[in-house]
Amino acid sequence: MASHRKLRIATTVCAAVVAGAGLTGWTGTESAARDVPAAVAAAPMAAAPTPSPDPFEDLTADQIGDRAVTATQSATSLRMTGRVMSDGQPLDMDLALNDKRECTGRMKIGGGTAELRQADKLTYLKGDERFWRASMTSQGMPGPRIDATIELLKGRWLKITPGQAGSSDLGAVCDLKELLADLDEDKDERKGLTRGPDAEVEGTPVATLVKKKTGEETTTVSVAQEGKPYILKMVKTGGDEPGTMTFSDYDKPVKVVVPPADETVDIAKLDQGTRT
Repeated sequence: MASHRKLRIATTVCAAVVAGAGLTGWTGTESAARDVPAAVAAAPMAAAPTPSPDPFEDLTADQIGDRAVTATQSATSLRMTGRVMSDGQPLDMDLALNDKRECTGRMKIGGGTAELRQADKLTYLKGDERFWRASMTSQGMPGPRIDATIELLKGRWLKITPGQAGSSDLGAVCDLKELLADLDEDKDERKGLTRGPDAEVEGTPVATLVKKKTGEETTTVSVAQEGKPYILKMVKTGGDEPGTMTFSDYDKPVKVVVPPADETVDIAKLDQGTRT
């Protein structure tokens, strides 16, 4: 049982990120910027004139949404930055990933920070002391074990191979195809959209699609009006998990630097207190 708790050290935050930032239908706007200040992530979009001619002039809001999902699902890579509130605390991430299940980026929770890398089906996670302590404490590990494990992992990467506990959860974080497939999981979520005022996201003109649900929950989706109609931003206000997710660097190469072997600790070795 103790080993299982340790195996979850690396998955606690990532599983929460997946649950919170999973882009199911239009509800995936529950995420936002890892290492991006909250004030920036929550900043309103700058108003921008509609491109002339408007590429979506003859389309309904729902049709624009369909085109946006189709285009975004065709991406071979992207970067997503965002923040989601989960269980009353913010989860932040800044992650670049591609369709080869490679990724690199950072996450923050509980005042701690961790780096995540995945390549060749191997996952590496390197956290600071606050990250590991918060993760292990949440799993109920006793204090002495937490201290010993933190000492073992200090300045090193936790290495997780396929088949080890936690590998599937962490792998899902870097699975671009699965992430984008979730955009189309519930087509009903995209029905009943309205088009709001055109705006701008990081210098690109966007069409703004709005979906209001019961209560005070509103989702706003920004679709590029130049080039492919990629989704560039999703914002959710109201509800239990408000947040923001920004998408950029579409189809750009993702370079993952694999940590040196002498800087890694195999997750299976934690109980023995030894390195790989």
